[in-house]
Amino acid sequence: LCVADLERSLTIYRDILGFTVDYQKDSKEDSYSYPVFTFPKEAKLRFATLNTASQERTLALTEVTGIDLPPMPVPRMVAAVINCPAFDEVIEKIAAAGREVVPPQHLPDQEGNSKGRETAFIDPDGHLIVLYILNDQ
Repeated sequence: LCVADLERSLTIYRDILGFTVDYQKDSKEDSYSYPVFTFPKEAKLRFATLNTASQERTLALTEVTGIDLPPMPVPRMVAAVINCPAFDEVIEKIAAAGREVVPPQHLPDQEGNSKGRETAFIDPDGHLIVLYILNDQ
């Protein structure tokens, strides 16, 4: 996810959602991120890779400075969908951090029975984040 302020984003992804930082570093001028994301050379990049307990490098945050990031389109076209075992606690913290949380709803299985709950919020950079918990967690 491209972000304007890495530290601000880490307060959401690390401190509230519970990801751990695998590593952080400044990107070099020949970083693979430039052609992948089609950043102009005047952009300066710094990134962090984030882990969960069950997966390394689950998510990466790339801070982009030196250029303005475009606003995210509406309707939202992409979402990060995250399993969130501490669902209720995380929702409270997200709301306390000033993010608007979509009211949670039941997550239906194929027969329409509830297999858990889901909710969503927009992070400070406009990314749609969907959180869910399954009943057996």
